[in-house]
Amino acid sequence: MTELQKRLFELSDKNYALFQAKLIPTVPQEKVIGVRVPVLRQFAKDFEKKPECRNFLNTLPHTYYDENMLHSILLSRMKDYDQCIAAVEIFLPYVDNWAVCDILSPKIFSKHKDKLILKIKDWITSDKTYTCRFGMGMLMTHYLDEDFQPEYLELPQKVDSDEYYVKMMVAWFFATALAKQWDDTIPYIEERRLPEWTHKKTIQKACESYRITDEQKAYLKTLR
Repeated sequence: MTELQKRLFELSDKNYALFQAKLIPTVPQEKVIGVRVPVLRQFAKDFEKKPECRNFLNTLPHTYYDENMLHSILLSRMKDYDQCIAAVEIFLPYVDNWAVCDILSPKIFSKHKDKLILKIKDWITSDKTYTCRFGMGMLMTHYLDEDFQPEYLELPQKVDSDEYYVKMMVAWFFATALAKQWDDTIPYIEERRLPEWTHKKTIQKACESYRITDEQKAYLKTLR
């Protein structure tokens, strides 16, 4: 066991480990140490300053789920865009669950949206489940507000996958798009441009959202 792993086990919460393992069925229970996310975030702030951090980021694959969570948190804190992109590209093939995928959200990305969209287009077309999911997550995070373009909706719409965690992200994306860009997004629902399962899941998630008005929810329910 590495020194880092020993430190993570010292921070573990056994009840949280059991709870978390149920939420990530793609990860064996024995691979979940059980460090809560706020504790991991605090740990990352200190760990990133230490020499062994670089070695940790360069040593893949990791053994434990919590190490992968820490890896995502550390990448999300990187301040150099090009270095961050390179590190993300190296890490993505090792991401094997939705939690590690979804917590990976580098803040530096928001300052380089002209270049980021090109990478997102690559990620979304990947046949790797969590690379594709990550790409859609970044599109949802960064391009549904002031940088929105109607053609961006076509990127997740064209994703052809039977993977549950990809389909769920497509639904999450379109539910969020309905909340933020209703006029451009609603035709995708009215014209049933999404696969049937994704169509219904999008409407369900949109109707659960506080950002969708009651009138919009009532209309969406007629489109099921």
